[in-house]
Amino acid sequence: MLTKKPPALQSFLSLVSRRASHLARQQYDVIVVGGGHAGTEAAAAAARVGAETLLVSQKIQTIGALSCNPSLGGVGKGQLVKEVDALDGLCGRAGDWAGIHFSILNRRKGPAVWGPRAQLDRQRYREFIQSELLSTPRLTVLEGSVEELLVSEPNPEEPGHHRVTGIRLANVSHPISASSVVLTTGTFLSGSLFMGQSTSPGGRIGDAPSSAGLSQTLRETLGLRTGRLRTGTPPRIVKDSVDLSLANVHPPDSHPTPFSFLNTHTHCKPEEQLPCYLTYTTPGVERVVRESIHLNCHIQEDAKGPRYCPSIESRVLRFPGRRHQVWLEPEGVTSDLLYPQGLSMTMPPDVQLRLIREIPAMHRAEIHTPGYGVQYDFVCPTQLSPALQVKSTQGLFLAGQINGTTGYEEAAAQGLWAGVNAARGALSMPAMALSRTESYIGVLIDDLVSRGVTEPYRMFTSRAEFRTSLRPDNADLRLTLKGFEEVGCVSTVRYQEAVRVRDGLQDALAALQALALSTHSWRKKLPDTGMSEKKNTLLTGMDVLQYNDVSFEMLASAFPECFSPHMEFSQRLKIEAVYRPHCNLQKKEIERIQKEENMSLPQDINYLSLPVSLSQEVREILDRVRPSTLGAATRLQGMTPAAIVHLLNYVHHTGQNERTRRNKPDRKEERKAEQSATNASLPQ
Repeated sequence: MLTKKPPALQSFLSLVSRRASHLARQQYDVIVVGGGHAGTEAAAAAARVGAETLLVSQKIQTIGALSCNPSLGGVGKGQLVKEVDALDGLCGRAGDWAGIHFSILNRRKGPAVWGPRAQLDRQRYREFIQSELLSTPRLTVLEGSVEELLVSEPNPEEPGHHRVTGIRLANVSHPISASSVVLTTGTFLSGSLFMGQSTSPGGRIGDAPSSAGLSQTLRETLGLRTGRLRTGTPPRIVKDSVDLSLANVHPPDSHPTPFSFLNTHTHCKPEEQLPCYLTYTTPGVERVVRESIHLNCHIQEDAKGPRYCPSIESRVLRFPGRRHQVWLEPEGVTSDLLYPQGLSMTMPPDVQLRLIREIPAMHRAEIHTPGYGVQYDFVCPTQLSPALQVKSTQGLFLAGQINGTTGYEEAAAQGLWAGVNAARGALSMPAMALSRTESYIGVLIDDLVSRGVTEPYRMFTSRAEFRTSLRPDNADLRLTLKGFEEVGCVSTVRYQEAVRVRDGLQDALAALQALALSTHSWRKKLPDTGMSEKKNTLLTGMDVLQYNDVSFEMLASAFPECFSPHMEFSQRLKIEAVYRPHCNLQKKEIERIQKEENMSLPQDINYLSLPVSLSQEVREILDRVRPSTLGAATRLQGMTPAAIVHLLNYVHHTGQNERTRRNKPDRKEERKAEQSATNASLPQ
């Protein structure tokens, strides 16, 4: 199944609200500010949960735009895309529609760390996202700039010092009210663009930054701690000006693997995919960087940039004398531009041209759009709960780069979960959290709210302790059922498909376990496998499938009556067999962590005067971050094992006392009742 072709962009523009006065209502359950990857996922998720939702974006045309690289997925990032899709998000299906070069990264390693990735057609991706938003019930889209948040006194029955009740748009007199507001401002929060020695306000070239009033509300009215981060983008190169014969061709996978569990194939046919090209920097590139440092104010700023996607200036200064990879990636089927991955730069445009021409394949290259840097405000994410709600402010949720992350996939994952919880809060449902034992999204959010960031955060498989269980192939079984039955963000169609797959896999696994033969018999059936002739033990089909040189197809060929009905799941069964021993070993550790995660820490606890043996440093860490669970506390930097033990004992002790207090009869009330009964029995 593949989603039908989205309508033209003009159709989308004609059906959205251009002005606040055209809105059918001035009260919504959820308002989402920002139309990037976080904002679009947040708005769609909130609407799926059942909330009347308003998405506000400065420019309707740029909703769903790929601001930087034209790609999706990768190692760690691909896992996030699969999980967002499993929860009925947009980006996986959009990637399948817009992809023009599909590949699985890390394929030489185990399937748990494979990285599904695709080069995208920018226009196709944007049109798909806009089409999905247009067809989402309960979702309204408005073009406008948010001037400030509406802040009122908090609900005394809920934790928090403030409550956000809506937004005020620039140049609009009347406010728009909402029970929940999700901010997904990306690089636009007090954003500044840098190119050479020139600086201008903005979050993306051609667009204005968000209102200064929004930053002021966050810092001064709500008292949130903010910081400053930076990022950058490379120049776009005219394709016909590049000599691709001097670069190494990297073809896509011959059989594209879709991101979405709902799709069996991609929109782009295998033979229509476009190649990427690999080339390298030269000593001339390093020379140009060093000669132009004095002309580059962005690289001299104190704001932290992305460690794992640094500018070419940072690479040269940090690793002098090295040769650095430069990937030349297509921007679309009909696009005449190439994206030089690895050449993010902020030097003056004329110097950028000098630099790229130092690379042989680009010795005559022309620049269509120069590269530039961006600096922007972010909110320290330790001030958020696992639901991505600001702890001190009722009704306010944050997602995406405003939380200190980098990348489309990280933004989309946060956006979806913030949208879910914003809607649940607005509809008087309890907040939901994802554990790091069940998803990469849980790892991402837990890292942010427990540890914070000192540089833009990027997801890697190494961040997940249980990555053999959190694989790209099983995201649907891990999350889709929960998304429908508990969270409420998954459609019936997707849920029914996930149930069908779950039942089919269970039947296939049962068939594998049911077939048990001696190794001697297995060698007769599968003579080309590397089974030891010295052993003659009883092995099940599941045991045999764990051998590297045994595939499910081989078993189905040898035992067609048993396994042929399950050929649809052949790859998933092989992966399940390979990782089953590892997953079984991890179960006890997962259960221990889940027990800790379920042990809540009161949000009103006074850590500075807590009557337990804790150092002043630990007390200050706990007071600043205020972890929601004991598990989150264990992951805080500066926490000691002894401090965790004392905290655990305190929680156990207070919990036991609270249970005793609730169960113990109130003698005062009993005496009152006895006195009333006595008075009633006296003659009047």
